[in-house]
Amino acid sequence: MRPLVPLFILSVGLMAAWQARSAEVAPRPVVEDVAKAIADNYYDAAKGAAVARDLRAEAAKGAYDRLTDPRDLATTLSERLRPLDHHFNVSWSAEPAPAPRPGPGPAPAAGPASPRVDPAKRANYGIRRVEILNGNLGYIDMRMFAHFPFGQPDAPARKAIEAALQTVANTDAVIIDLRDNGGGSPAMVGYLTSAFTPKGADIYNTFRHREGTLSEAPGDWYPTPRLDTPLYVLISGRTGSAAEALAYTLKNAKRAVIVGEASGGAANLGGPVPLASGFSVFVSGGSPVSPITKTNWEGDGVQPDVAVPAAGALDAARALALEAVLKTATGPAAQDVRWALEALRAEAAPPATKPLADYVGAYGAVEIVQVDGRLAMKRGRRPLTILLPLGGETFTVAGESSRRVVFERDAKGAVSAFEAIGYEGGGARFRRGTAPIG
Repeated sequence: MRPLVPLFILSVGLMAAWQARSAEVAPRPVVEDVAKAIADNYYDAAKGAAVARDLRAEAAKGAYDRLTDPRDLATTLSERLRPLDHHFNVSWSAEPAPAPRPGPGPAPAAGPASPRVDPAKRANYGIRRVEILNGNLGYIDMRMFAHFPFGQPDAPARKAIEAALQTVANTDAVIIDLRDNGGGSPAMVGYLTSAFTPKGADIYNTFRHREGTLSEAPGDWYPTPRLDTPLYVLISGRTGSAAEALAYTLKNAKRAVIVGEASGGAANLGGPVPLASGFSVFVSGGSPVSPITKTNWEGDGVQPDVAVPAAGALDAARALALEAVLKTATGPAAQDVRWALEALRAEAAPPATKPLADYVGAYGAVEIVQVDGRLAMKRGRRPLTILLPLGGETFTVAGESSRRVVFERDAKGAVSAFEAIGYEGGGARFRRGTAPIG
C-alpha cells in the first residue's frame, strides 16, 4: 500500500497548479492596477508617476501579454520593479487576505476575532533565541521586528523584547543577530535602539512621505539603557528594511560594531496595496534620512565594520566581544573570558593532540572514553561530557568553557591522572586505575 502523505502533498500541489490555471488573467488590467497603486502611493510622487508611465507604455506594447498565469505575471513585474526600489514586490494569491495601505504609520488595530493564527505571536514576535554564551556574552537572535503601539506597556511585542533584554542584562557584551531578519516595524527599531543609546540622542532616521515626515525615535524610551556595554550586530544579504535601519543607526552613532556581509539595501518604508484578481503590490510610502549621514542605505545596503562571510559572523563577533571585555575584566571574571576566547579559537583551529588512546581508561568513579573521534567523561548515569583539546594536556568541556580537564603524565610518559577545574579555581583530582569507593 502506498503511503498517504506523498499522495496528499501531490494532490495539494496539483490543486495549487489547477487554481493558477483556472485563474488565468488578462495582464494589461493588472499592470494598470499596479501602475495606479504606485502613482497614487509612492512616497516620491514624481518618481511614482514616472514608474507608472513606463509600465503603462510597456503594457501597451504587449510586453506582458503572454503572462496569463498570475504567478508568472507577479514574478515578472516584481523583477521589473525591484531595481527601482528594493521594496517593490507584486504578489498573487488565490485567496488574498485584506492588507493595510502603505505608509509610515503604525499597523491598524486588529479586526474581529478570526480563526486565522497571529503570525507575529506564533513567531514569538520575532525573537527566535536568547542565550548566554560562553564568557558571559548575551545573544539575541531576531527574525522580524514586530509592531507595537507606544503608550501601551503591556503590548505583547514590547513585553517580548523587554524580556529578551532583561535576560541579557547581566552580560558583559551583547550580540544582536539580524542575519535572517527581513524587517518589520519602525517602533521596534526605535525602542531597541534606545536600549543602548542616550535618551533623546539625535541619531534616529526621519521618514519623508507625501504628507510630511515621521521620526523613528521611540514614543517611549527604554528605561535603563546600557550605554557602555560592547554591542555587536550581525547582518547579511537577507537583512532588510527595519532590521537594516537598526544596524544603520547604531553603526552611524558609533554605538555598535556591525559584523557580516552587506545588507539587502531595502531602506524605504511601506506596505502592500491590495488589487483586483488576488494581486497586491508593495509600495514604499516613506523614505528614511539619517541625521548623521543625511542619506540612507537604499540599494547599497548597510556596510559591515568587520566584513566576514555571514555564516562565520557569530564566531567573529564572539571573538571581538571577548577581546573587548578582556581589556577591562579582572580576577576570576577575566579568567572566564580568557578561557572562553581560547576555547573559541581552538574550536576554529583545533590544535594537534597526542593519541586519544593515551587518555582512555578508568579514573576512580570517572571513565574517560573515546566517542566519534573525541574524548568524553563518563560517570554513572550522567550524560557524557565531551572534551575538546586546547593544546598540550588541557581540554575544555564542550559548550562550557568555564570548565577544564588537565591530564598528568608520570615519569614514564603515561597518563596517570587528571584534574577537573573551574575558572574560579579549585577542582578535583582523579588518579588512573583507582577503584571507586563504596
